[in-house]
Amino acid sequence: MEMLFIMIPAAIFLGFIGLIFLIWSVKTGQFEDMEGPKYRIFFEDDEPDARSGRGERR
Repeated sequence: MEMLFIMIPAAIFLGFIGLIFLIWSVKTGQFEDMEGPKYRIFFEDDEPDARSGRGERR
């Protein structure tokens, strides 16, 4: 019985933290374009990737 006094507030606290992160992710636009990234693989980049350093060298 004493364990319920620990588990119920812990579950409510973790649920509240999850709700805060969900609201934050919606406000920052994490769910705006759900279709775009899966089609981005089909487009060929003409410019070399400067971040990876793997560009065409002559």
